[in-house]
Amino acid sequence: MLLAIDISNTNIKFGLYNSTTMQRHWVVSTVRQRTTDEYAMVLNDLAHHAGHQLTDIDDIIVSSVVPPLTPVFQELAQRYFGKEAITVDHTMDLGIKYLIDNPWELGSDRIVISLAAHHLYGGPAIIIAFSTATTFDVISAEGDFLGGAIAPGLVISAEALSSAASRLFRVDLTPPRAALGKNTIENMQSGIIFGHVGLVQGLISRLRKEIPGVTDESEVKVIAHGGLGELMAPIIPEIQHVNPFLPLEGLRLAYTRLRG
Repeated sequence: MLLAIDISNTNIKFGLYNSTTMQRHWVVSTVRQRTTDEYAMVLNDLAHHAGHQLTDIDDIIVSSVVPPLTPVFQELAQRYFGKEAITVDHTMDLGIKYLIDNPWELGSDRIVISLAAHHLYGGPAIIIAFSTATTFDVISAEGDFLGGAIAPGLVISAEALSSAASRLFRVDLTPPRAALGKNTIENMQSGIIFGHVGLVQGLISRLRKEIPGVTDESEVKVIAHGGLGELMAPIIPEIQHVNPFLPLEGLRLAYTRLRG
């Protein structure tokens, strides 16, 4: 079986695959201070609870945007599985051309997300990750990476508002009844949630216009994922697909291409 590991700033996602089928998936909080042994214990407990053993795992592929944790999981693969983890980066032959200034700056999460989106939905496409940051990745009809945009995420925006303004406080990230808030909580929720909707819609509109070769903007797919993707998609009509497993699917596809 293949273990796909997506390490982001907020969460670490594990996907256990038997060929092309995901058998199990788990999500744990990203804790930079955890050691190799601690993450191995977490993974062992999750696998055991689902009726699997670590010995069931034949290969490991990793995407990491948290540099301190990359060697932790590489060591985990070596010590507990006797394997060299495949760690995705821009130098690998994944069938993607990176039509950007500095490909080495591109996070591996954006690479595997682009791979999965093109395989599952085709291109051209805009893929939006609603996570720590709200990230926009743009791919061509051929699946090449064209660029994108990065904005502060919903949680960052909410925390900045409550910490910088002494009379404001933390609120649940829930859409209010209307944009016209009738109390402080609704005012903040309106500004945070609907303000973010406006940001996303504005960038979708701009990005669609800048994709080379597109004559009909409606042919550009818009796909969402990330921890808050399912919250935001219903209130952003431009979003056509929501797939919380996009990074894990991208890792599986990358593994298949690299290992045949």
